[in-house]
Amino acid sequence: MKSLKVIALSLCAGMVMAGCNNLSKGAAIGAGGGALLGAVVGKIAGNTAIGAAIGTAVGAGTGALIGKHMDKVKAQAEAVQNAQVESVTDANGLQAVKVTFDSGILFPSSSSTLQPAAKTSLTQFANNVLKVNTDCDVAIQGYTDNAPWKNSTAEQSAQKNLNLSQQRAQAVTNYLQSLGVSASQIRSTTGYGEANPVADNSTAAGKAQNRRVEVYLYASQAMIQSAEAGTLH
Repeated sequence: MKSLKVIALSLCAGMVMAGCNNLSKGAAIGAGGGALLGAVVGKIAGNTAIGAAIGTAVGAGTGALIGKHMDKVKAQAEAVQNAQVESVTDANGLQAVKVTFDSGILFPSSSSTLQPAAKTSLTQFANNVLKVNTDCDVAIQGYTDNAPWKNSTAEQSAQKNLNLSQQRAQAVTNYLQSLGVSASQIRSTTGYGEANPVADNSTAAGKAQNRRVEVYLYASQAMIQSAEAGTLH
């Protein structure tokens, strides 16, 4: 993992020298660094499965247009209440958007029932982001901390956390679809339980960060084709 991080940092440093906005990053990725960078960053971030299976290399112009388009998507997502938004790289080396919702905001403890405040945030997200960007494919991922369950072994607790993360991810998917988000747009709904922690599980603050639902918006086949045709705006 250490060597992967070094490779990723070296590649990212080279990209920063070329320019820091998504347009220049997209061009750099499309010019040849995308496949390697996407695989490395994807593995570190736990999102190697995020990205349409395109089968061929993406050109510089295509990557640049997708990067510019994802800048707009990111700005729209940043306006959603309780959403933490960042740019990431998908498995094709293309710019994508990661939106994280704290499970403490979304759900009561040990529950997969959405709280009223969560429904407000997800309604904004559905109406102002997903339904106006139908050329973005979506992946929804649920995670938990590693806290044990009462009267359970470590193995049983891990399985219960895995089940809870799947139920929470599915609850988000179901609610978004109830608001009119197309089922075909949400390409995957997966619970990962205790896997891929983003913070230290030995602290209360770290555990809180690890209890989360992540939503990835990435380029669909239709978006890639539109970018290749020069019609993506």
